[in-house]
Amino acid sequence: MLAHRLWREFMRGQWPRISLALIAMAAVAAATAANAWLMEPILDKIFVQREASLLWLMSLTVLGLALVKGFAGYFQAVLMYRVGQRTIANIQHALFQRLIGADLAFFHDNPTGTLVSRFTNDAGLLRSASANVLVGIGRDAVTAVFLVALMFYQDWALALASFLVFPLALRPIASFGSRMRRVSATTQSEIGAFTTLLDQTFQGMRHVKAYGMEAYETSRAERLIETLYRLMNRAARTRAAVSPMMEALGGIAVAAVILYGGYQVIEGVRSAGTFFSFMTALLLAYQPIKNLANLNVSLQEGLAAAHRLFAILDVEPAIRDNADAVPLEVKGGEIRLESVCFSYPSGGGPALNGLELHVPAGGTVALVGASGAGKSTILNLIPRFYDVGSGRVLVDGTDVRQATLASLRSAIALVSQEVSLFDDTVRANIAYGRFGAGEEDIVAAAQAAAADEFIRKLPQGYDTLVGEQGIKLSGGQRQRLAIARAMLKNAPILLLDEATSSLDTESERQVQSALKILMRGRTTLVVAHRLSTVVDADLIYVIDGGRVIESGTHAQLMARGGAYRRLYALQFAKETAPEAQGPRMLRA
Repeated sequence: MLAHRLWREFMRGQWPRISLALIAMAAVAAATAANAWLMEPILDKIFVQREASLLWLMSLTVLGLALVKGFAGYFQAVLMYRVGQRTIANIQHALFQRLIGADLAFFHDNPTGTLVSRFTNDAGLLRSASANVLVGIGRDAVTAVFLVALMFYQDWALALASFLVFPLALRPIASFGSRMRRVSATTQSEIGAFTTLLDQTFQGMRHVKAYGMEAYETSRAERLIETLYRLMNRAARTRAAVSPMMEALGGIAVAAVILYGGYQVIEGVRSAGTFFSFMTALLLAYQPIKNLANLNVSLQEGLAAAHRLFAILDVEPAIRDNADAVPLEVKGGEIRLESVCFSYPSGGGPALNGLELHVPAGGTVALVGASGAGKSTILNLIPRFYDVGSGRVLVDGTDVRQATLASLRSAIALVSQEVSLFDDTVRANIAYGRFGAGEEDIVAAAQAAAADEFIRKLPQGYDTLVGEQGIKLSGGQRQRLAIARAMLKNAPILLLDEATSSLDTESERQVQSALKILMRGRTTLVVAHRLSTVVDADLIYVIDGGRVIESGTHAQLMARGGAYRRLYALQFAKETAPEAQGPRMLRA
């Protein structure tokens, strides 16, 4: 079933190239069989009967067959390599397309290293298996058929006796294939875990060194490396186990032929040329038959990889356009959440529980509360990173589930604490906000985000590579590039997810100035860690346990003396504690 699907979805379009390769393989097989057949006239006519007139003819025939076999072998090898590469490219295209359209929850549930392993290791195994199977079916099987046909032509009884032992190998070969499939599946799973470990360790190298955890991470890597070493050895033993069995069976067959055929030559029943032609065909047939025996092991290894790849290719996103979805027309950008309940697929109880929230068009609304209260979850529901369990999320009165995803997300700009920058130029990272933006627009966005000055001081200015996740830039610089990206997008709705919580005072001041420019004329929803940054918001919601427990302006909430005031007082005390303790320490 998997092999049929692989052919139907990724290889069928290459049938012209495969057909040419099969023709070339048939030429190789025919030339091989012809070489074996020539042994009879060479021995009987030239060496026994001493017909010198045939010397040149046989020599030129052998040379011609060698050229045919060489060129045909070259073309079939090149064509099959292209088939394998094209197949793997088709799979990788489909795999990336499927993953790029997958839900955000999918990436939360599947480590990056595991997904990378699917693109590299599993795809490579499948490429090797597909090429081996096609070569086995085309070249080895056809060669074996030609040679076996020659053997039956020479002596059907002797040929039948030669192959009588080979059916005994079918059951062990099937067993080796099943074992190989299990070992391969476990190996690829461990390779995914190892790739994940490498990704996490290299990404977090700063923390590894800061906490002196080099030995710990080394031990984790060593355990996985040793596990892979054992699995690879097991796979090698399984793959090699076919060889001694086939060698033994081949030895039995050759021994039987020598005994029976040699006796017939001695008795004068057949000529030496006929016997040696038969022996040559048998010996030449042995290698393709051995290759076909190994084919099942390679096939099972590839099918195990195909099973894992198709498991991802079959993932259907839950977040998609409804059949009656229409483009969203944003007039003012008003946002409403009505009786919203939501729980994450991973469990852990409801993140939102009957939440009611209103963000007026063009207004700035802040969400505050303890960690885990549900603030970031609210932001995730607006662009439909997740869908509500019950209730509605409305933008200008339209349920976001009734709007096309493209139009909904084009109306929203997101700036979060964790800035995602790609290992590309500064220009490309800003231009991510609007594909195809011109140079003037990019520079204007950078200037509005207070980023143009530091960008021009970089070694190559806007052409400077920022490194993976923007590692070559400071936190404030990365954040200002994210703001420039949002400015370039120029969306009517702005979502700010603790955009300044990880910055120092000076960086925060610069970023806050840029954010004020960005927020002008837009509907803005802010998740705030530092309450001092949202005192000027039009409306503040205090979130606790997935519900709104208070709402109002900063002054109203402070006057009410409830949860907001306690949060503000607690945070203010923490921020001023070092200053308050300093004089006392000096006096001591």
